[in-house]
Amino acid sequence: MEFLLDTVDLKKIKYYCDKLNVKGVTSNPTILKKDGVGDDLFAHLKKIKEIIGDERELHVQVVAPSVSEMIDEAHKIIDEVGKDVYIKVPTTLDGLEVMKKLKAEGIRVTATAIYTEFQGYQAINVGADYLAPYYNRMLNQNIDSAEVIRNLAKRINLDNSNTKILAASFHNVAQVNEALSNGAQAVTVGPDIVASAFKMPSISQAVADFRNDWESLYGDKNINNL
Repeated sequence: MEFLLDTVDLKKIKYYCDKLNVKGVTSNPTILKKDGVGDDLFAHLKKIKEIIGDERELHVQVVAPSVSEMIDEAHKIIDEVGKDVYIKVPTTLDGLEVMKKLKAEGIRVTATAIYTEFQGYQAINVGADYLAPYYNRMLNQNIDSAEVIRNLAKRINLDNSNTKILAASFHNVAQVNEALSNGAQAVTVGPDIVASAFKMPSISQAVADFRNDWESLYGDKNINNL
C-alpha cells in the first residue's frame, strides 16, 4: 500500500511526513489555488522537494489544452523540479497521446481525471505509471467507484502491468478504506481527512484510560524510571 498527501501546504507536508510513512505528494491547479500558491510555483515545488527528499514522489499536473503544449509543460516541469517528477495528464484523447509520447521519453506519468473503466484501460495500455480515479466525484455522478477500481485492478493483474491505481478525490475516510479494500495500490488524501481519522473520541478515551491505569499503579513514573 502507498499513501500520498494531496496538498501543497508545506507545514502539513512536513508534519505528516514526520508522522506517517508518506510515499509522496500530489498536486493540481485546484490544490494550488486552495493553498495559496501564486506566481512562485516552481519555487514552491522545489520547497516541497526539499521536505520530501528524493525517496518520495512528487506529482505535478500539466494544464495546457493541446498535445504539443502539454508536452512542453511536462518538459518545463522536469527542467525546473527534476526528472523524477510524475507528470499528471488528464485522461482525454489528447492526454493519452501525451502519455504515449512522454513514456517513450522515459518520463513518469500519472493518468488523472479518470471517471470510467475505459479511460483507465487506455491509460494502462499506453503505460501510465499511475491511474488516478476520482472516487467521490464518480459517486456524485452515480458511478460505482468501488467497481471501477476492482475492474481496473483485475485488468492490471491480467496484463501483468506495472501500472498502479492511485485513487484520489475523497470526501471521507470510509471512501479511502473502500478504495484500498477494492484494489487500489495507492491513495492520495487531503490533510483534513487524515486528521479526521484520528479524532474519534474513542481513540482519545482509550489513550486516557491507559494513562489513568498506569498512574494508579506507578504514579507519575514512566517506564524509564522503573
